[in-house]
Amino acid sequence: MWEYLLVILLAVVIIYFLAIIPKLKKNPISNQLNGWLYAHRGLHDNNSAAPENSLKAFQKAVEQGYGIELDVQLTKDLVAIVLHDYNLKRACGIDFRVAEHTYEELKRYHLFQSKEKIPTLREVLDLVTGKVPLIIELKIPWTAGALCTVVSEELRDYKGLYCIESFNPFGLIWYKQHQPKVVRGQLATDFIREKASGNKVQYFLLKHLLLNFLSKPDFIAYHHVYKTGLSFTLCRKLFRVKTVAWTIQSQEELDSCKDYFELFIFDSFIPSVRVG
Repeated sequence: MWEYLLVILLAVVIIYFLAIIPKLKKNPISNQLNGWLYAHRGLHDNNSAAPENSLKAFQKAVEQGYGIELDVQLTKDLVAIVLHDYNLKRACGIDFRVAEHTYEELKRYHLFQSKEKIPTLREVLDLVTGKVPLIIELKIPWTAGALCTVVSEELRDYKGLYCIESFNPFGLIWYKQHQPKVVRGQLATDFIREKASGNKVQYFLLKHLLLNFLSKPDFIAYHHVYKTGLSFTLCRKLFRVKTVAWTIQSQEELDSCKDYFELFIFDSFIPSVRVG
């Protein structure tokens, strides 16, 4: 009886380790992302003229020498726009779902009562022109093909340094199949503790990085609050995967995370020193 239990336990452990294995062959491009601090949604203040994910916030980040993290999703007419929420209520005060409206319709609204409007990915790329690296989060509610195809086409001739990341592993799988040279990262957090609405089984798999065997990420972008989690620790220490902290909101948090992460996405403060 005990022998069977030990065999089952050993099999579970082996399957677990196989499931969380990230991409082991290092992408040489990923090292070029080192040495930068990344401004979360640009160098922004939602009570200013430069709110999150606005061209002005991105311009400020470029001027002050910070990399940029930004969010990309699709409009109804398949335009890649830079906006975090799937609904415009928080950013624009309008209870509209982005995917149900065209870009021309969304252009009428302003971000956080500023003069800034929702930019397209193309506008951001034309602004940055490779001056700083980009971490592009793909906002994928379900299927990945449409967004990944549009974003990939927009980035096809872009000469600057960038990587992609997503909570949805199917976005990483799409890039692994169609754009294998692009650096890709798996976003994760403790969804249950964050009280996220959704499928708890799915959130369990994502929290514990149990789909890495499919997506094979080049890096893990983890909510820094949960940096001591078992799967993240094993990926970091055993498999030596590159790690990205999100979202650091004070110098104290940044200092406390330096032994756990290589790259840092920050928000709501200006870091006192560069890292890397």
